[in-house]
Amino acid sequence: MITASNLTKVYNGVTVLSLEHLEIPAGQSFGLVGNNGAGKTTFFSLLLDLIQPTTGSIFNNDITVNQSEEWKSYTSSFIDESFLIGYLTPEEYFYFIGDLRKQNKADVDSLLTGFEDFFNGEIIGRKKYLRDLSKGNQKKVGIVAALIGDPKVVILDEPFANLDPTTQIRLKKLIKDLAMERDTTFLISSHDLIHITEVCERIVVLDRGELVKDIHTSKATLSELESFFSGEQHLEAQNNFS
Repeated sequence: MITASNLTKVYNGVTVLSLEHLEIPAGQSFGLVGNNGAGKTTFFSLLLDLIQPTTGSIFNNDITVNQSEEWKSYTSSFIDESFLIGYLTPEEYFYFIGDLRKQNKADVDSLLTGFEDFFNGEIIGRKKYLRDLSKGNQKKVGIVAALIGDPKVVILDEPFANLDPTTQIRLKKLIKDLAMERDTTFLISSHDLIHITEVCERIVVLDRGELVKDIHTSKATLSELESFFSGEQHLEAQNNFS
């Protein structure tokens, strides 16, 4: 579904992303982790054609994303609050996104009824502008808006941040259900290793723009990631070498 080939991005002579080959099949819940500056946001920005690659290409269902806009009809994302329109109410924003996705008001209303527990009575009918909602509630709106129109690819950057524990649990179940029932491809970045290992079936670790680990999630994955980010694996490798 998603393929990166010889993909690089260079800023002022510094390579911030370098992926020789990365392939994400349809229906996979794919996690992306790494420290700040690892290249996660750069990868998502390239995938969404927000920036141009220095070399190579990234493909979405065999479509080169910076050469055609056909992929936009089945791809959605929520990266941060800048994707929202602050002077709209949540309902107005949902209908606006629905119109872009060729969904009428009834279609959107039908979708929203399935998120009553997720909204927890804090979104719909509150007569508040998006700019006046808490960070967590803004995130709820952005995530649900990204699901309007039954997209085949959904890109979420730090979706669990600012959400309360109940909403985090509901979001993880939602992602798992959509991936299984609708074959939706999820690309999720997160600094929270626990959440991402619980929801993603595959996790890639980026370090200074390069792919250093590609893990199919198992019971041992969390420990492996914690060991990597704590530096224990690097120390072990140095001790074995010496």
